[in-house]
Amino acid sequence: MNETLKRALSGAVYIILLLGCISYSKESLAILFGIFMLIAVYEFCKIAQLNYYFSIPIAAVSYYFLWNKSQEINIKTILVSIAIIISVKLLFYLFSLQKTTFKIVTRYLLLIGYIIIPFIITNYVALGKKGYNPKILISILILIWANDTFAYLVGKNIGRNKLFPSVSPKKTIEGFIGGLVFTIISSILLSKFYIESKILYIWIVIAIIVSIFSTLGDLIQSKFKRVAGVKDSGKIMPGHGGILDRLDSIIFVIPFINLFYLILYYVS
Repeated sequence: MNETLKRALSGAVYIILLLGCISYSKESLAILFGIFMLIAVYEFCKIAQLNYYFSIPIAAVSYYFLWNKSQEINIKTILVSIAIIISVKLLFYLFSLQKTTFKIVTRYLLLIGYIIIPFIITNYVALGKKGYNPKILISILILIWANDTFAYLVGKNIGRNKLFPSVSPKKTIEGFIGGLVFTIISSILLSKFYIESKILYIWIVIAIIVSIFSTLGDLIQSKFKRVAGVKDSGKIMPGHGGILDRLDSIIFVIPFINLFYLILYYVS
């Protein structure tokens, strides 16, 4: 099969499955992201040289007991705080010249804060006080896709200055700015016509968070793969690689979206 066709078909199946499960119910979302998490844990263990026979059961048990705890604010705050701390550590790693792998204890902490917890708290984005609202999570996914698409298009056509050449030679500063601008425009349109929210500034802030941290998440995953000496995190999606290759932006954005929600909660 032609590589382009293969990539298009697997991408279409992925999007239909993702949007279908999110739209159907909170349980179908939980099941899908639980499966995604287990695959991602396996892929990360292979990249980071961790024991997946130990890691996968721990991840499964954690997910089972925590995916539906969005209304328990103390649990949510602890999980988001751990994920943010690990995310900050990964940002320092990204911008450092370090190219060696982490110590074994640190790698297990990364597994928890970078892989397991983000998949758990992805459910929290759609589980609000008024019940399950799939439109919020779907909108965030659309913003991530808009950022990736327009960053690529703008970077390809007018990109001149490299954003992070040591990790991702194809990304440009112009592409990043283009992605940011079009993500903000997309958030305004989604807020007005899809979500029908009257608080526009919240979705503009979310768009900025998405654009910045989805780009950083992609760069972090690229550095992991460079250090590990692999092209893709896995082979489960023909033409796309592994689950981490597709969800690297999402799992890095989600903790910061939840942090923003927590800030709004505590302020109000």
